Amino acid sequence: MSAVGVILPGATLGVLGGGQLGRMFTLAARTLGYRVLVLDPDPNSPAGSVADVHLRADYTDPHALARMGAECAAVTTEWENVPASTLDALAAHCPVRPSAAAVAVARDRIREKTFVRDLGLATAPFFAIRREDDLDAAVSGLRLPALLKTATLGYDGKGQLPVDNLEHAHAAFAQLGERPCVLEEKVKLAQELSVVLARGADGDIAVYPVGENVHRNGILHTTRVPGCIAAGVAELAIGMARRVAEALDYVGVLAVEFFFTTDGELLINEKAPRPHNSGHYTLDACATSQIEQQVRALCGLPLGSTRLLSPVTMLNLLGDVWGDSQPDWQQVFAHAEAKLHLYGKHHARPGRKMGHINVLSENADASYELATELFAQLSRRY
Repeated sequence: MSAVGVILPGATLGVLGGGQLGRMFTLAARTLGYRVLVLDPDPNSPAGSVADVHLRADYTDPHALARMGAECAAVTTEWENVPASTLDALAAHCPVRPSAAAVAVARDRIREKTFVRDLGLATAPFFAIRREDDLDAAVSGLRLPALLKTATLGYDGKGQLPVDNLEHAHAAFAQLGERPCVLEEKVKLAQELSVVLARGADGDIAVYPVGENVHRNGILHTTRVPGCIAAGVAELAIGMARRVAEALDYVGVLAVEFFFTTDGELLINEKAPRPHNSGHYTLDACATSQIEQQVRALCGLPLGSTRLLSPVTMLNLLGDVWGDSQPDWQQVFAHAEAKLHLYGKHHARPGRKMGHINVLSENADASYELATELFAQLSRRY
């Protein structure tokens, strides 16, 4: 590490989690000249297979954490559900970015939505449900239908159930294991948007172009940039995301997802304290990818340019496309501006993120049309 706290190539960086985001981080960091140590218990970890060192241990293993703290100049995480005790233990030895405090807010929907509301920013109306007795007041205080969502460990549509009346609410709470939840009013959507930004240790913020998202079954399907987003809405979303990052004293890459309602309201849905699926378009379409930006923020380097080089549509590839065999990738390679990214996962299953395609074009409409065509071609055999 240099005298001014900048971590330069040659140092070892640590990443907690060995999935596709950890893999992307590892590849970007190694390209920049860093060594990477990955902690993940999975022997088939996609990130572990490309790292300099793969520690196959639990996230709370004291020997693994001691080694990580001793060898790494700084540590980041690829997901928000790493135990807080792990982040705190590592922070005693080296910088951990984002901080345990920032990750904790994103880990729990009750804390997250309360944090956003306390900043004076809008969310869908919600109630915290910590016990069954909370349901009566929540149902009477919201316009139904609503969604009951677990406070923790819910993503890609998991851990949430629809609620149309009080009876449904009690049944859903029981089905979710009577764990802490939020009951959230189901708003009428005109669009779903996301802002991906990076904030450095010096407070500098670099914001990527706002993405227009389409979800299927609660999982992101496409992100289009530029999207069909009114200029005032995009500017408001960026301003709200910046306020969140500053209030958290955030260091790293942060994604903030938004609902834009048919009533013209812009609501913060949730945030991710890491690179985000909706930011994968930056790997091919921006001067600096969100993953390289994560390395830069972690190491105290100046943030890179977020300039958009080409209109783009990111198409998610789930295990559903695989079926019992590999998809016909020649259909993708036949298009010179379709960029395939596979995550190195050994087993495809429905709903599992296996890769994505970035489709570049002269305009956003053309990129979206080709992405739609490619998805239909890859799915046609089923």
